Amino acid sequence: MSEYPSTRRARSLRRRANAPEQKAWETLRQLRAEGYAVRRQVSVKGLTVDFAIRSLRLVIEIDGAIHSLEAVHKNDVERDAMLRSAGWHVIRVPAETAMSGDHLITLVRDEIAKRIRE
Repeated sequence: MSEYPSTRRARSLRRRANAPEQKAWETLRQLRAEGYAVRRQVSVKGLTVDFAIRSLRLVIEIDGAIHSLEAVHKNDVERDAMLRSAGWHVIRVPAETAMSGDHLITLVRDEIAKRIRE
């Protein structure tokens, strides 16, 4: 059975997750107990995103220092626009925040509450 290229890419990215992404995954898995299925390194509209909660159409991206580079930032803006045009909401979380489980989970829970109210 052959795999889609996006599936292979997502698996590869999961195996090579950096420390902020690993910490974020440990933290965000807590949301499963609250009824939110968090997926990591998942394909959304042909883009591989760090984390997604499909039921809320919410993408969570963990941004390290490289995202402050002009070319990377430009790419982020384009990706966010594509996702938003498809009805997804995007949260960009600095890597430092992702390393603090309490801060990350509070930020995401606040965003979930906003999405539910909409």
